[in-house]
Order: sequence, then C-alpha cells, then structure tokens
Amino acid sequence: MPVIECDPEEARERLESAGATVTDGNTEHERWRAEYGDASAVAYDEKVVIQGAQPSDIEAVLRDGGGRAHCYFDGASRGNPGPAAIGWVIVTSDGIAAEGSERIGNATNNQAEYDALIRVLEAARDFGYDELEIRGDSELIVKQVRGEYDTNNPTLREKRVTVRELLSQFDSWTLSHVPREINERADNLANEALDDA
Repeated sequence: MPVIECDPEEARERLESAGATVTDGNTEHERWRAEYGDASAVAYDEKVVIQGAQPSDIEAVLRDGGGRAHCYFDGASRGNPGPAAIGWVIVTSDGIAAEGSERIGNATNNQAEYDALIRVLEAARDFGYDELEIRGDSELIVKQVRGEYDTNNPTLREKRVTVRELLSQFDSWTLSHVPREINERADNLANEALDDA
C-alpha cells in the first residue's frame, strides 16, 4: 500500500484535474477520498494512502515526474498457450517506485512477455519519466523490439508496434536482455498472479 507524503489539497487538485472522483472523508481524520482507474486513495494530514488493484493509476498522478527509471518486465504462461500473467517493476534511485501484476487470460509466453513490457512502459509514461533503462529476461522479445529479429507472428508484430509507439514517447531508452536472477522481482510477481488465481 503506497503512501505519498504531500500536501493533501494539492493532491486533491491534481486528482480532480485528472478526472478522479473525489468525495469527503469518512472519519474526522480523513481529509478526502478519491477513486481513479483501479485505485482508491485516502488523504490524511500531509499524506495520501493508496489502495486497489493498480495503485500506480493514482501514484502516477500524484508523484512528480521526470528523471530516469529502471524498468523490469516478465510474462508467464502455464500451457503456452494457457493461463497467463504479467509482472513489472519500476525502480529509481529512491528504490521501487511502482510495481504491478495481473492475470491476462490465456496467452502464449511471448504474448505475456510483450503485455508485461507494454504495461511497464505505460506506467513509466504515466509517471512522467524521461529516460528508461528497460530489462527483461526474454531474449526473443528484446531482440524483436530492437529490430535484431524479425517478428513473423501477427499478434506479436502488433504488440511490437505498440511497444515502439510507447518508446517513442521517451527522450531516451535502452532495452537489455538480462538473466532471470536480475529480473527476479518481475518474475515473482507474474508467477504469484498465476498462483493466486
């Protein structure tokens, strides 16, 4: 459950400008409550507590953007194709800025890998980062996105186009293949999402 230390009134204005539904708090300690995307927030004196399936929906609105982030992504499929899930993590010099996981229905492992990459790029964009260092343990996806491998599968080709469109929104980016141990947190998140089903 992320906690953002901030001015609650400024946070309220940002959320209302983004289209969030903001209501009065339920207790004398709560300043206000907000619903936005798949997340909710409760404001107290000098902080906002965020909950929900995708806390990054509200975090992205409230945290100051800019700067560099390290993004990790992983997809998992049991059956290939079969039940699939994704996991992703955004890390800055301050530690983990955001992370998430979710089931995505039935997919191949490669489709899940692309979906995880798309989701982490969307989150990084929403947070307003300028420079990304992206890492994943799927050599195929990394090399397809970088243009070193062709993408013959129509579904993967479509997903690669989406990834390239998202990447064009950043000032600079790198995409590297890393061993699974380096990508452990994203891998765990994807597998936990499958296990929790």
